[in-house]
Amino acid sequence: MKILLISHGCQSLTEGLPKAQCLGETPGIDLQVLVPDRWNFYGAPRAPETPQNPSYRRKIGRVMWPWLGPAQSYGHWYPEMARLLRRFQPDIIDIWEEPWSLVSAQTCFLARRLVPHAKIIAETEQNIDKTLPPPFENIRKYTLNNVDFLVGRSQEAIDHVRRKGYQGASRVVPNAVDIEMFGPLPPQKMKQTRQELGFEGFVAGYVGRLVPEKGLMEMIEALPLLPPAIHFAFIGEGAQETELKARAAQLGVASRAKFLGARPMTELPPIVGALDALILPSRTTATWKEQFGRVIIEAGACGVPVIGSDSGAIPEVVGDAGLIFPEGDASALAGAVLQLHADSGLARRIGQIGLRRARERFSWQQVARQMTEIYREIAA
Repeated sequence: MKILLISHGCQSLTEGLPKAQCLGETPGIDLQVLVPDRWNFYGAPRAPETPQNPSYRRKIGRVMWPWLGPAQSYGHWYPEMARLLRRFQPDIIDIWEEPWSLVSAQTCFLARRLVPHAKIIAETEQNIDKTLPPPFENIRKYTLNNVDFLVGRSQEAIDHVRRKGYQGASRVVPNAVDIEMFGPLPPQKMKQTRQELGFEGFVAGYVGRLVPEKGLMEMIEALPLLPPAIHFAFIGEGAQETELKARAAQLGVASRAKFLGARPMTELPPIVGALDALILPSRTTATWKEQFGRVIIEAGACGVPVIGSDSGAIPEVVGDAGLIFPEGDASALAGAVLQLHADSGLARRIGQIGLRRARERFSWQQVARQMTEIYREIAA
């Protein structure tokens, strides 16, 4: 079975290529991965990273319009797509891009004419109802009318696409975590890491962009409501950092709010593993809400309990591996932190649940297995 996977995420050794590696190792699958030769990743240029001993073939395609200002990356397309389809003759085309991306419509248009036998899968994370500006609403409608199957990162994402008129088959397939990279820290490594990071007392942390929609001001506002032994760590960078530091100083808790800056993925596992809890306090806005929250399952793989807001897909992803509080409610967030601080047995139990869920549901191997099942079903 010949699979063409189209994905800018597969530029990255940690973001998408582990999924490709697991798919390529599956008996009976001949995998070709198409990635762009250049990309704009949150404002920074990014080139494809080179995998070692890949189980798949990789095509680094010349990409047009990788960034179009307000349209961001959704206008990108590949001039050599037709040639690739004719040469490879895929049985399944998996478009790991949003349905309103121009590349999704381009792929559907060419595939229906050049490889009409191929089945097409669209993937989406979008979980907020909004009408897209022209021409992207029309692109989404065209894509959804021409795919054979839809994969959503959450049930909310699938429900959203249904409201947009999609009537075909669908399934939730989550994001994944590398369970070889993220895992519980041995006691000595835990002690060493905490010393290196300057962690004292009970440390709950956030990992990600420092931007308003992540609800980080609620963490700062919660600190004065908590005992002095409780500290918060912020791992990431973003436009809100100065504002967060200023508010912490104003509230007299600056010494308990540690800003560690952005870290590459390879440095995150011991940092996450050294936390007593991970917090994802995202807030819904008119144009955004949490679509998955991969840091949740990364914390789970480390056996770290999670505290999340009820924004978007967070409750679905957390499940019974953490505590949920109403988004925007600093007092409720403080209560959840205090609950884990006061009850180490509870923290340990839900951390173990998160570890089990990460291994049984959210590993790259499990996600690849779910995608393989879909490939075989629609190919049949």
